[in-house]
Amino acid sequence: MDTAHFDGTLVLEKLAEINKFDEFNDAIDADDFVKVKSLMREAHIDFETIAAVMKKMADADGKH
Repeated sequence: MDTAHFDGTLVLEKLAEINKFDEFNDAIDADDFVKVKSLMREAHIDFETIAAVMKKMADADGKH
């Protein structure tokens, strides 16, 4: 995956499919890495994408 062009749309769509979109956003806002990862696993998001999201969270400077 080219993380430079990663926009997260697939992640958000998969989370919406399992009705976890709001819970995911709350976990992101709280910097709850464990919850974010757990929700993505529950949504059957692939490891590479999960890793990219976790990296973006860790690297966030308030602009993501």
